[in-house]
Amino acid sequence: MQATIHPVDEKLPSGKLFALGMQHVLVMYAGAIAVPLIIGGALHLPKDQIAFLINADLFCCGLVTLIQSLGIWKFGIRMPVMMGVTFAAVGPMVAMAGNPDLGILGIYGAVIAAGLFGLLITPFMSRAVRYFPPVVTGTIITVIGISLMRVGINWAAGGQAMIFDAATKAMVPNPQYGAPENLAIAFIVLASIMLMTKYLKGFLGNISVLLGMVLGFLISLAAGRVNLDGIGAAGWFALITPFHFGVPTFDLGAIVAMCLVMIVTMVESTGMFLALSDLTGKKISQQELANGLRADSIGTVIGGVFNTFPYTSFSQNIGLVGVTGVRSRFVCAAAGMILLAFGLFPKMAHLAASIPVYVLGGAGIVMFGMVIATGIRILGNADLNGNRNNLFIVAISVGVGMIPLVAPKFFQQLPHWLSSIVDSGILLATIAAVLLNLFFNGEGRAADIHKNALAAAHASEH
Repeated sequence: MQATIHPVDEKLPSGKLFALGMQHVLVMYAGAIAVPLIIGGALHLPKDQIAFLINADLFCCGLVTLIQSLGIWKFGIRMPVMMGVTFAAVGPMVAMAGNPDLGILGIYGAVIAAGLFGLLITPFMSRAVRYFPPVVTGTIITVIGISLMRVGINWAAGGQAMIFDAATKAMVPNPQYGAPENLAIAFIVLASIMLMTKYLKGFLGNISVLLGMVLGFLISLAAGRVNLDGIGAAGWFALITPFHFGVPTFDLGAIVAMCLVMIVTMVESTGMFLALSDLTGKKISQQELANGLRADSIGTVIGGVFNTFPYTSFSQNIGLVGVTGVRSRFVCAAAGMILLAFGLFPKMAHLAASIPVYVLGGAGIVMFGMVIATGIRILGNADLNGNRNNLFIVAISVGVGMIPLVAPKFFQQLPHWLSSIVDSGILLATIAAVLLNLFFNGEGRAADIHKNALAAAHASEH
């Protein structure tokens, strides 16, 4: 009798892998290139060097995604995970960029050191699985979705309300933010995804998000609202070489700040891995969790060597797994190959970058809402009726997690070094949920977090 292959390990035909992989790439593309743009601007790099940072980032995104999804020895969780530069590192790196004694080489030295630090602490971080029962994971996943929804809504309006002006080196209001045309096209993308999800079956239904974004792009192109500048000037091929800017320097203060970021990203990655475990119905062991965190760490080392920044699991792609129901890790491996190509062939990267952000917003609202729904569904298995204490855990943790979203300056008078912690609503919610669960319920068993995984995965198919 032939052994049943879990959907996570299912190998799909190459045509389907490419389409589904491209869908994942387009979902995370804006977030993937945002950090190089921000740090490049903070360093006052010329346009060609910022373009190199973006190509290097895409190349490393692809490489680390392959490690995470396919697995190499003890590196990689072998789940449908996309990797990208963490936004948790932006604050410290911008501060380093403003220090003439550090600059870009100081940033890369701190990134490499933080990755090595992550490899050292991975065994300790992976043992925390027992502290994540359904009441904790459901709360964290809900807060992840709510935090991402802010991104999706801003995308739908045309991007951030304030944008960086390269000419003045300052933040200025985005004149296109909230334009009726942006909102209309974002709504068309959203509505088309819903219609295709309902009426298209099989493979076409699985790529409804991609088809919706293609429709939005074509409408924008016909309306003359797609900026194709730079594609002609971009090279056909660009080789990503290590230490392009020189030999990294190592500053103790910068290293400590980046190591703190590493801890933050590992906690967030743990929550995302557990979310995927519930979405895919595949139980992950402590060793597999360690392999996933180890891939985050080695990816950060690779980032420092190949002229980019710390890497982590991208939460926005979790929603896509929930929307499509496609759980194969080989889809993310295909997406990793596409990202590698984007990094090596700049013209392809420029074409993908020309997709208007409001088109992504229409799709983002669907996917990020799915993350929220997943968290709520998991909370439904957390005995909220029989255990009143669990209600307090959810209520307080969600409230704490909302602080950076609704009151960004709430912690502005605290020491600056705490910003990596208090500026992340996901991390605040995680810390609150874990501590409150320990207070009310005590320590749990690692197996408890998975007792409803199969039921949750079955529910996600419907």
